[in-house]
Amino acid sequence: MPTTPYVLGIDIGTGGVRVLLVNQDHGTIEHANTCEYASMAPRPGWSEQNPDDWWTACCKAINQLFSDLDLQPEQITAIGLSGQMHGLVALDEQDKVLRPAILWNDQRTSEQCDQIHQLLGLERTIAITGKPVMTGFTAPKILWMRRHEEDLHRRMKHILLPKDLLLLRLSGTYSTDASDASGTSLLDLKQRNWSDEILDKLEISSELLPPVAESQQVVATVSPSASELTGLRPGTPIVAGAGDQAAGGVGCGIEDGSIVSINLGTSGVVFAGRETPPHDPTGSLHGYCHAVRDAWHVMGVMLSAGGSLSWYRDTFEQDRTFDEIIRKASDAEPGCHGLRFLPYLTGERTPHAAPNARGSFTGISTSHDRKHFARSVLEGILFGLRDSLDLIRSEHGGIDHVRITGGGSRSQVWRQMAADIFNTPVATVNVTQGSAYGAALLAMTGSGQFSDARDAMKTFVRPKETIDPTKLADEYDTLHGEWRTLYGILEPTYTVK
Repeated sequence: MPTTPYVLGIDIGTGGVRVLLVNQDHGTIEHANTCEYASMAPRPGWSEQNPDDWWTACCKAINQLFSDLDLQPEQITAIGLSGQMHGLVALDEQDKVLRPAILWNDQRTSEQCDQIHQLLGLERTIAITGKPVMTGFTAPKILWMRRHEEDLHRRMKHILLPKDLLLLRLSGTYSTDASDASGTSLLDLKQRNWSDEILDKLEISSELLPPVAESQQVVATVSPSASELTGLRPGTPIVAGAGDQAAGGVGCGIEDGSIVSINLGTSGVVFAGRETPPHDPTGSLHGYCHAVRDAWHVMGVMLSAGGSLSWYRDTFEQDRTFDEIIRKASDAEPGCHGLRFLPYLTGERTPHAAPNARGSFTGISTSHDRKHFARSVLEGILFGLRDSLDLIRSEHGGIDHVRITGGGSRSQVWRQMAADIFNTPVATVNVTQGSAYGAALLAMTGSGQFSDARDAMKTFVRPKETIDPTKLADEYDTLHGEWRTLYGILEPTYTVK
């Protein structure tokens, strides 16, 4: 009978659920299953999903794991969860879903964000939560429901984040963790718990919210009913887990500010650890609780990173793959003879808190062809990410190297361009499963294999291939400065109040 111990890392992403089976002794990924589900956009700027679809997909992925492998339920020693942040899951008193979850990329709540800033004051909001309130965050969605869906709001008895709905279905337990909760605009960043001051000002009952635990803490076990649906052993420990970005930070081995991770996916996230609660009074750099116990992190977010490249391909080069587009773009000169791209197709968060910001090509001439447009998109995305990287540098100082993950990390051409634009060595890591792998490391920690998530990261996460900047770094430094001036010319009318 098989005896190898494993942990599960489960990530509830925007496009689907990812389940990793990780060897507990060696940290290797033995198997991975993904099950997709659909998103809905009932109105322009809205983004929703059915939370029941997450649970159905999760059960299917776990069952497939047992079907694919000679695996016994007893071999799984613990489970870690991660998931898309900020989403509002509203449940009634029977734990039934009241409405589709309002997701992180939903833009309907500008009015409610302004309302919260007026009630608390922008400075006080940043002091408590580590950042301004953004349209994708959870608190303004609660106020939106109160205003526009009074009956559903009145029937709402529990508010959960996406991964915490999965925890409830697996165990019958209400719980969240400090990293995910710090993306709601309801958490006191220093205390790592719900803010009584904010809840009082917004008239939100604390009874609606789950207890807040640390990410590596065992908060529940698999229930008999969930065992029947998934094949998991009843009583299998489940740790609180983490929001996808903090879990991804664990999966990249990001502990302090000397190493920064950049997730170059649909959105772009620049992530750096902190030993004390971060505070940027301008609100440009956002502070969160880390999934590492008694640690925090700062984060800069670009809403349309790889999403800008996807839009470009779907709109202008449907006949080419991403690899072909990037390879052809490498034939164009750096700076593209003055052609510039602003990657704000769906608004922006960092350093511009502007959900109504929009993208733009500027400097177009008859000398430009598709390779120039493609390269300008790649450069514009990296210039935008450098904005966040520069904020982290100005606050913390030197950076040893950047660890790059996400779909964009697969391209050696784009990684070299990143090293030159960031003027910093860029490395891939030995494990590419990001958030789900970070959740698995948290499960290992909670099961007692490691005393702290830091030990798990140091044991199993390491840089793989490193690319150094070339002589183009100085040229790109000048080009980035010129590129930054364009936002002031095209600045949208919306600003944080």
